[in-house]
This record gives sequence, structure tokens and C-alpha cells, in this order.
Amino acid sequence: MRGLRVVGAALVSVVVLCACGAGGGSGEASASPTASATPSASAPPSPSPAESLVRMTRTGGFAGRTSSVLVKGDGSWTRLDGDAKPTGSGKLTPEELERLRSALAAADFAHLPRVSKSGTPVYDGFEYTIVHGGFEVVTADGSVPPALQDVLSALPPSEG
Repeated sequence: MRGLRVVGAALVSVVVLCACGAGGGSGEASASPTASATPSASAPPSPSPAESLVRMTRTGGFAGRTSSVLVKGDGSWTRLDGDAKPTGSGKLTPEELERLRSALAAADFAHLPRVSKSGTPVYDGFEYTIVHGGFEVVTADGSVPPALQDVLSALPPSEG
């Protein structure tokens, strides 16, 4: 069952990246063929309003659901279900967007472990894949680093 969740999360990530790139330049910088193969250790530049600021995919839970939230540089966001179908959208207030940007900067994605699952397992908990500034990190309930807890709480809800 866990293998199916991981495969499902990977499939959703690919579909989200493809769907975002189909709009003519609105995909993530890391999906671009001209993106640097080695992300710099410094803070990533702020994305343009049409580019992705952060993407979070949540899988698992008691029902084994998958959902994603994609936030663009202007604060607009889209929620997707496990089939990458939109289930909601909105726009963060300027204060909410600033809170999210601050949390992302404080998290220092360049220095976070790529996979952080060393804590106490939470049965029927969630696994989170977060992509920001060319970095992807994976964590799970019971292992979420404090810096990522602030990011998760600043994101729009992954379910409506």
C-alpha cells in the first residue's frame, strides 16, 4: 500500500509539472530545460507572478488520499486532487503571502535534508513533498522539521 502512495505522489508531481508547463511559461523554474543543474546555496530569487513559488503534495492519512497545493509568485493558488484535477483555488492576502515567503526563506531549503523521516512514525499520518527554489524535500508526520512546520501552516489548506 505504501508503495502505491509513493507512486501516486510521484505521478501527481509529474502531472502537476506538465499541467503547469502547458500554459506557456507558467511552470516551475526547475522544470525548465535551461534551469541550472546545481541549485545555488543562496536564497532563490523571488519568482515572477506567473511562476511557481512552492508546491506541496500531501499523501496518506487514514483514507490514503493525495492532494497538492501550488502557490504562484503573486499568491494565487490551486488545489489539486490525486488525479491532478483542480478542486479549489484562491489568492493569498498580501500578509499571508509575506508569511509564506518568510517561512520559505527561514526554512533554508538548500540545507534541509532531502528526506526527513527519522521521527516517530505516525500511523495513518501524512507524507509531504515540498518543492521550492529548485529543491524538493520529503517529510512525514512525526518527522517534520520545525522550519517546515511553519511552511506547512502558511500554505492554503490541501483539502477544501
